[in-house]
Amino acid sequence: MTNTTSEFRLEMSGISKNFGIVSVLKNVNLNVKHGEIHALLGENGAGKSTLIKILSGVHQKDAGQVLLNGELINPKNTHDGQVLGINVVYQELSLVNDLSVAENIYLHKLGASKFWMDWKQINADAQALLDSLGFDIDATAKVRDLSIVQKQLVEIAKALSEDTKILVLDEPTTVFDPTDTQKLFDNLYRLKEKGISIIYISHHLEEIFKIADTVTVLRDGINTGSRPVKEVDTDDVIQLMIGRELKDLYPSRNLELSEAPVFEVKNLTAQDTFVHDVSFSVKAGEVLGIAGLGGSGRTETVKLIFGADKKKSGEIILNGKEIKTNSPADAVGYEIGLVSENRKEEGVFLPLSIQHNISVTDFKAISGKSGFIHKEKENKNVRSLIKKLNIKTPSSETPVKNLSGGNQQKVALAKWLSIDSKVILIDEPTRGVDVGAKVEIYHLINEVAKKGVGVIVISSDMPEIMGIADRILVMQEGTIYGELSKDEFSEENILRYAIGKPLKN
Repeated sequence: MTNTTSEFRLEMSGISKNFGIVSVLKNVNLNVKHGEIHALLGENGAGKSTLIKILSGVHQKDAGQVLLNGELINPKNTHDGQVLGINVVYQELSLVNDLSVAENIYLHKLGASKFWMDWKQINADAQALLDSLGFDIDATAKVRDLSIVQKQLVEIAKALSEDTKILVLDEPTTVFDPTDTQKLFDNLYRLKEKGISIIYISHHLEEIFKIADTVTVLRDGINTGSRPVKEVDTDDVIQLMIGRELKDLYPSRNLELSEAPVFEVKNLTAQDTFVHDVSFSVKAGEVLGIAGLGGSGRTETVKLIFGADKKKSGEIILNGKEIKTNSPADAVGYEIGLVSENRKEEGVFLPLSIQHNISVTDFKAISGKSGFIHKEKENKNVRSLIKKLNIKTPSSETPVKNLSGGNQQKVALAKWLSIDSKVILIDEPTRGVDVGAKVEIYHLINEVAKKGVGVIVISSDMPEIMGIADRILVMQEGTIYGELSKDEFSEENILRYAIGKPLKN
């Protein structure tokens, strides 16, 4: 079946997919033009990832057809998809940590020669590609030594090393600062000019209106509409996504804070990273935001506090007493929790059930005097958190790997909300989370703070951190450069501090 006159590069029509008795996609259509940036939106669990996995060959459709340049296609695996020119950069990274950047980029070509590998040429080609994209990354560096932002950029470079006709980006900017995001957009404009079609999945709605030509929205596995972006606004898109208006994205915070801090760090300096002389305090019930550009030391600072990185000097003080967090186990013992930005590797145990993930931090509370787990108590606690966080799952026994990215993030949060933490460190709280779920998480952060917990939140999303924080610290080159009170919050002020400039008078 061929239709060479079609204006569309990609035509997916009547796509349906079931997993057992669960219907994930129901008669979905998606049409993408040549050289178009097409936004694909929807809440977590709406079916976006499943649709893309059918396109790329990860899953097989139950019904419908897919046309590429007018030709009927049916990729059986990801290799088939890549041969057709379909490349996907997934929200969850799939790099090999022990290989170099260049080896990861050209992994599909390694071993193609029967005689030897021209490592000099492979490294040179990878470096040229990275440089052409404006990414400041050493092609010979080991991937395990890169930041999460750099790893995301390597994933994008890897996809663009292929002969790509359709590039799918699934939440590409969740850990990007505005500079990295703009670099990505500049590259996408260039790819669009070359005729490459781009499917762009994001929960950052403001990005859609900056970069996309067309938007298609899924809700509960059904296509609720495709519109030119210039014909819709944010409210229109949200209503298509969740079927209702969304009000009060950021909950009001009118808490009276205690004078004494619940948590302090003084002159904190890392042994193996560039974090140095970090000092700040957080009061009971306060939400303290930490902002800064990628590579400013935000993530490294909370890892240092949590004992995941080694401290060289400085003090960590909880309720007026110095504590030693030489390991994450020490931090948990002091009732300090960390929700990592990298949930796949550090935030959840993907093969384990939701129940086991949530319970893992609080065996003491769900165990009897004998040390055995009290199942009724555990089940009640887990069911309560699944309901409170609106985790979309058929059962608490569902493995976390089977959940959407946003629901995995909720599980990562739930395991720390299940215990009576004194301090919670949250790195990118809504990474990969849809707009409806963001509101739920913001309200949960508020609820936790109301209990007198000190909450420290890192976010690359400036409207988010201004919307939920009581104060914002801005990091630059491994230390705190400046502090903003509520009446000083603005994107300009955050960026000025982030690049090492004083505020305007």
